[in-house]
Amino acid sequence: MTTPDPRTGPDTGARPDADPRTGTGTGTGTGTGTGTGTGTGTEIVIGEDGLARPGWAASDPMLREYYDTEWGMPVRDEQGMYERISLEAFQAGLSWATILRKRQAFRTAFDGFDPEVVSRYGEAEVERLMADAGIVRNRAKILATITNAKATLALREKGGLVDFVWSFQPGTTPAPRTVAEIPTRSPESTALSKALRKEGFAFVGPTTMFALMEAVGILDTHLLGSHRRGTSGVWEA
Repeated sequence: MTTPDPRTGPDTGARPDADPRTGTGTGTGTGTGTGTGTGTGTEIVIGEDGLARPGWAASDPMLREYYDTEWGMPVRDEQGMYERISLEAFQAGLSWATILRKRQAFRTAFDGFDPEVVSRYGEAEVERLMADAGIVRNRAKILATITNAKATLALREKGGLVDFVWSFQPGTTPAPRTVAEIPTRSPESTALSKALRKEGFAFVGPTTMFALMEAVGILDTHLLGSHRRGTSGVWEA
């Protein structure tokens, strides 16, 4: 396909430097799981607290907190799932750290990602958002967020967004030892992408949906040896 699909937009998802796993790509570990040097962020690093994390989550306090407490934990509420789909769309082509730093501004700008409120946004709200320096001012992504709010409401007639997304959970999850071993998409993320597009969603390409599935606990791509591996209650270590 030579031109971007206007329904999905660029499908960079969280790959590669935009991924929460890689962040800025600098890390602070040795990349070997010992000490605190200047690793690449791709291997397990033992922190000063004795916990094992990938290098991308070992230095920046914001990314470490996100990794330790949120990334990969199950999201089972409609508003939370809609927010994460929205933020994954805004992240396309950018670093996840950028989006994470702006998340509170996004929440304020989009009325807490309440799909019932966002679905009613018109041109005045679009122009307000385009003038908001606290968020990513991309008209296509803003319009997609409004479109996806409407699609989220429509999905309530089919059991709701949360059950719809979770229905694409695979039978197994990756067991990576390094970030390089983690896939960027899967048959399930491709199927989810197609299904969401059919329901009217935008900016939901297969790579973006794989990143979503990681973030909301449908997949566990925590590295083997990480203190977070198998802690979601969905997958065993």
